Amino acid sequence: QVQLVESGGGLVQAGGSLTLSCAASGRTVSSFFMGWFRQAPGKEREFVAAIRWNTYYADSVKGRFTISRDNAKNTVYLQMNSLKPEDTAIYYCAADPNGRFYLPRLDEYDYWGQGTQVTVSS
Repeated sequence: QVQLVESGGGLVQAGGSLTLSCAASGRTVSSFFMGWFRQAPGKEREFVAAIRWNTYYADSVKGRFTISRDNAKNTVYLQMNSLKPEDTAIYYCAADPNGRFYLPRLDEYDYWGQGTQVTVSS
C-alpha cells in the first residue's frame, strides 16, 4: 500500500506561484509513475503532469508548471508559476506502481491522495 499526502495549496493572486508537495509512505515510489491531476467544480478530473524517467505536461500548463521528485524524501513536487484563475481546482497526487513504459491513463493510477485546494484570484 502507498499513502499519498498532498500539501502546499492555498489562495494566490493571478500571476503568482505555488509549490505543491506529495509525500509518499508505505513503499518507495522512486520508480513509479507519479502524476498530478486536478478537478475544478463541475468538471472532470484532468491530467496536469507526470514523471517517471521523463516528464509529461498537459498543454494548458506547459511552460508554467514543473514536476520533479526527490527520491531521498520519497516526495514529488509541482512548481506552479504564472498561475491563472482557470488553474483553480483541487489538485491530486497519484501513483502508478505497475512499471508502465507509457504515460498511464487516469484510471491506471492505483493510489491517490486526498487533494489540496488551489485558488487563483483575478
